Amino acid sequence: MGATTLGALVGGAIDSMSGDDSAADGAIIGAVTANVLKVAVPIAITYATGWLVLKGLGELGDRITGAED
Repeated sequence: MGATTLGALVGGAIDSMSGDDSAADGAIIGAVTANVLKVAVPIAITYATGWLVLKGLGELGDRITGAED
């Protein structure tokens, strides 16, 4: 809930700086963005960590077996 609220506040503040309309649409966009990032960032970090581990294991296997490129 905190990230959604913070996203709405930041989005509303950024949108209201232009002065064209109310901050409501910016608040909605900010809240949706915060919720998407709450899901996307952990997935990206998990994927990157897994890729690095697999890459490291491959390099370790090549060094142990003496395989050359």
